[in-house]
Amino acid sequence: MASRSTAAAARANPGASLLSIGQVLAKLTPEFSDLTPSKLRFLEERGLVSPSRTESGYRKFSAADVERLRFILSMQRDHYLPLKVIRGYLDDIEAGRSPSLPTGGAVPLSILATERRFTRAELVREAGATPALLTDAVSASLVSAADTYGEDALVVLRALVELQRSGIEPRHLRGFRAAAERELGLIESALIPVSRRNDPSSRAKAAELAREIAGQLEVVRASLIRSALGKLQS
Repeated sequence: MASRSTAAAARANPGASLLSIGQVLAKLTPEFSDLTPSKLRFLEERGLVSPSRTESGYRKFSAADVERLRFILSMQRDHYLPLKVIRGYLDDIEAGRSPSLPTGGAVPLSILATERRFTRAELVREAGATPALLTDAVSASLVSAADTYGEDALVVLRALVELQRSGIEPRHLRGFRAAAERELGLIESALIPVSRRNDPSSRAKAAELAREIAGQLEVVRASLIRSALGKLQS
């Protein structure tokens, strides 16, 4: 697990190379295209990462910092987790505990390495799906067409495999995309006061607020589904 203090790491290994913001961006933007210098600074302001500083005040990131950032950005992108949840998880790890993130189970430490990416053929094989099912999922806007796919696409495709066994096809779920777009409209409306301040810090705050709102909407949706199932079973 990456330490929040790179200064201690630097003292323990003074020969370790440290990276500038530009070098960190060069490493991570191929995986996270929305990463910007302002977002890195925002993550530092929120206490998610603590780069060391040169005598001139320039930020310097260790390899452990980069791994930590990769983990944080993966959790945001693939699981839509708010930063306070991710930070709580990291704090617990550093305290020697074994917490679980609300992603369906414990997150292995190996996720700090580069997130797995899958070609189309690899994704189909890993999910136990067929190429036709993936094609249908893309057609129904349940999975985005891409050259390579992440863990989130794998989770969705595995779910579609199970749903197909119950007679539920991707075409039956087209309404999910429409519902997601309606929720996006709600989120965009809520962000108007923040997004009007068109500066880098405000844009980063708006992105984090959007994830927090999405998480709360997910809580409400899950509750409604559980309630409906209870009525069905009774």
